[in-house]
Amino acid sequence: MKTIITSTGDNVDSKFDLRFGRAGWFCVYDKETHSTNFIENSFKNSNGGAGTKSSEMAAELGAKQIISGHFGPKAKDMLAKFQIQMIEFDNEKLNVKDIILKIENN
Repeated sequence: MKTIITSTGDNVDSKFDLRFGRAGWFCVYDKETHSTNFIENSFKNSNGGAGTKSSEMAAELGAKQIISGHFGPKAKDMLAKFQIQMIEFDNEKLNVKDIILKIENN
């Protein structure tokens, strides 16, 4: 199963980004293969619709869940439509590796 973790950078030591639509990077973590792939969020500086466009990108990447700090109302609607689970963490001190360890231990 693929999980997107919002990230401030392009590696597992990067800090967790509390923003979904405006996150700098998406870490796509595949629990089956234990692999990570970092994709820059090209919508992070959009004038509008960043959450909606990021939701569409998440669906295209095959994500079944997304871990972020906050999802806006339009992103929530789109992700629900795509049947992508939203998990909110409110801890900016975490890094991507910390979250991957939480996924692995569940």
